Amino acid sequence: MLLCAFCFTSWLSYQVAYNSLKEQIETTHLPLTSDTVYSEIQQDLLRPIFISSLMAQDTFLRDWALEADPDAAPIIRYLSTIQQRYQTVTSFFVSASSSRYYHPDGVIKSLSIDDPDDAWFYRVSQLPPSQDYEINIDYDTADTSRTTVFVNYKVYDFNEKLIGVTGVGLSVDTVKKLIGHYQKNYQRSVYFIDPLGNLTLSDSGFTGPRNIKQRAGLAEQATLILSATEGRYSFSENGSQIYLNARYIPEFNWYLIVEQQDLPATAQLRQTLWINLFISLVVTLCSLIVANFTVGRYQRHLETLASTDKLTGMSNRQSFEGHLEQVIDIQHRANSPCSIIIFDIDHFKTVNDNYGHNVGDIALKQMSELTQKHIRQSDVICRWGGEEFIVLLPNCDALAALEVAEKIRLAVNHNELNINGHLITMTISCGIAQIKTHEVLASLLIDRADKAMYQAKQNGRNRSVIAE
Repeated sequence: MLLCAFCFTSWLSYQVAYNSLKEQIETTHLPLTSDTVYSEIQQDLLRPIFISSLMAQDTFLRDWALEADPDAAPIIRYLSTIQQRYQTVTSFFVSASSSRYYHPDGVIKSLSIDDPDDAWFYRVSQLPPSQDYEINIDYDTADTSRTTVFVNYKVYDFNEKLIGVTGVGLSVDTVKKLIGHYQKNYQRSVYFIDPLGNLTLSDSGFTGPRNIKQRAGLAEQATLILSATEGRYSFSENGSQIYLNARYIPEFNWYLIVEQQDLPATAQLRQTLWINLFISLVVTLCSLIVANFTVGRYQRHLETLASTDKLTGMSNRQSFEGHLEQVIDIQHRANSPCSIIIFDIDHFKTVNDNYGHNVGDIALKQMSELTQKHIRQSDVICRWGGEEFIVLLPNCDALAALEVAEKIRLAVNHNELNINGHLITMTISCGIAQIKTHEVLASLLIDRADKAMYQAKQNGRNRSVIAE
């Protein structure tokens, strides 16, 4: 009782501390990391948004775009100056009238509504009047190997008619550095996914699946994550508990995911718990070990001797009788059939007389092994005495028991025992009896099966007979 009380107290203390840390991680640490990353992203976006706004309101840009057939050189110089002055990754202007994409490197292409890569322009063009710009992350048209955060700003003429889209690009390296910082210093994974769950941005060391729906333990919660603007979750993965905070970033149309594997202090808590338990258990374990190797071992040895046959390892007569009484009672209550097979090795005395009792013992062992191969795991075999055996078959009627008896008989008949170069073939005679409704004593069932076995011997041996 003292041991149980001590173990319960130690476990309860551990659970209280663990739940407190878990609550702190879920409600404070992960949301704080998410807020910090989001704030950094917003701060990084303020400057390119301001630059794009100035470009959209620039009189030169609007005057040039309104010319009937403008020369590309001035706009290219203008975009190059913007890029150099503000140190942006890229700057661009797309004319609504000509659909040309202008860049510091020149006219990159003419946009087409049928080209999926140009869908962003037509999407921005159709934004409601109250929304002047959008932010999206895409491959740079001028350098498809580079992923860039674009600020796409609508440009209007002096009559508020859309004449193009301009803007600048921001490198994602800043966000990647922020992700790497939290990964290294706080052991928290920070990454972004799109509304379909696909990984879009992560630290270079990220090795997980490319879609959260493919992660074991998280697949079931993926729908909840992608349908809410913010939430906290937990799941198990590879034996570890993972805590996750998800937040929707409207500027990117992405979800910011911050997760942490288990709790930082969990290992220390568990270590303390195990030390406390070890100190309290060591004395008790020593006592149990001594008792197990003395009294317990001796007791188990006595039980084995009392319930099994030493030669064959089968149940002995004493244990089998008690088991048979229980099975008969159960079968009567369930109104289910139950049968037994009694068989005897024919002329076994001849084997002992001609080859010795050691050979006879080997034959009995083989008889046990052959029988075990042809009965069910729920069936029980007993060495009833000498060369006589009983097989108990619960939930088995007489006809089914006859089939089992024949399988055993044929297996014995076809098995040859090689002793010092002499091949010995044995046969058995089987008696089968099914329990009757009025039979409540095991002795009556055994007596009928025994009579059937002797009838088999009288009929020429090496055969099976069902009792009446």
